[in-house]
Amino acid sequence: MKVLFTSPIIEHPAAGGPQLRIENSIKALNEICELHVISRASRRSLGGIKAEKFYKRHCVNFIYVPRVKFFFENKVLRDMEFGFNKKFLDKDEDFIINYIKQNKIDIIWFGYGNISYELMKNIKKKVPQIKMICDTDSVWSRFVLRGIPYEKDIHKKKLIEKEGRKKEQEEKEWVEFCDVTTAVSKVDAEYYKELTEDKNKIKLFSNVIDLRNYEDAGERPMNFQNPCIYLAGTFEPNSPMDKAARWVLDNVWDKLKEIIPDIRFYIIGNGSKNTLSDINDEAISIVGKVDSVLPYLKNADVALVPLFFESGTRFKILEAAACKIPIVSTTLGAEGIPVESGQNILIADEADDFVENIVKLIKDKEFARIIAENCNRLIEDKYGIQNLIEEGNLILRYIEKKE
Repeated sequence: MKVLFTSPIIEHPAAGGPQLRIENSIKALNEICELHVISRASRRSLGGIKAEKFYKRHCVNFIYVPRVKFFFENKVLRDMEFGFNKKFLDKDEDFIINYIKQNKIDIIWFGYGNISYELMKNIKKKVPQIKMICDTDSVWSRFVLRGIPYEKDIHKKKLIEKEGRKKEQEEKEWVEFCDVTTAVSKVDAEYYKELTEDKNKIKLFSNVIDLRNYEDAGERPMNFQNPCIYLAGTFEPNSPMDKAARWVLDNVWDKLKEIIPDIRFYIIGNGSKNTLSDINDEAISIVGKVDSVLPYLKNADVALVPLFFESGTRFKILEAAACKIPIVSTTLGAEGIPVESGQNILIADEADDFVENIVKLIKDKEFARIIAENCNRLIEDKYGIQNLIEEGNLILRYIEKKE
């Protein structure tokens, strides 16, 4: 089958979970179909020529929508590349439709379809015969609405509520007009199934990792110190990661230092230096964006996933497990992944319990090793690229039978 994959988020090397999902989706789909890729991110945001060459190796054709090609060649400011100006969206739409017709595409697969609603809707109206897959990384309405309890400003609460309800309506609509909606976990799949009478059109397409990428840690970072805890993600003001880091800093960190005075804390990820610029503690290293988290992650004693609002499944857990680093998470942080506290992860939602779990893993090396190895086996069994290939095959076979 000829599949056209398009996404507004694409990058190599992947800087975070969203980019990692797209990279691994493309790798998997390339194994089971004739894959064409249209990037709605520019070469610059993609990662340059090297990244472009990487993706060209994993599909039969890799091109950009004219909008981002124009902005890149004319060196227009980066923030305009992602603007949702209707004129530019119309050009994207026309370009994709022409490509579908000229190349006799069977399926258009929208990576991050949950932020591509207008484009999906318009293309389906103009090319109703095209089979369409809305690929989701989460339940976006949950991602938005779960933030309400953590916002103090009443006006902002109302804006969050409005945005979340709008996403709920979009979810109801695309589940009906798309031939398949994918979910990254059974938890998310159950949500989408409640929106349609045809439960069969909701399919799993999980977050996975390419385990081969975690074999080489690279060099240990200069001046890296143990014992330490590690937190990685994408940081924006008032984002789930920003709130998670603040929760650890405000409720966990001082208690942890009292028990382990020489403990160090490494915070990694795009935007972290900006959102946490007020932190001034010699024992805390706010590293910012790095080419690879592995030199830090593989040398950490404990990886943290202290999330209280999010949706989907966490690459933070998959990556730490791949590196055999024990994990302490909140309940929501581990949502959608079949982990069991005390067996392959430690779960805590209260600060004192979170501290206790970190201390246990740092002080009891044998217990930490067992927890980490158990989680590693789970990830190897259920969350590798081969698993995604199998799920992708099931989706394509389902669509073939519908024709």
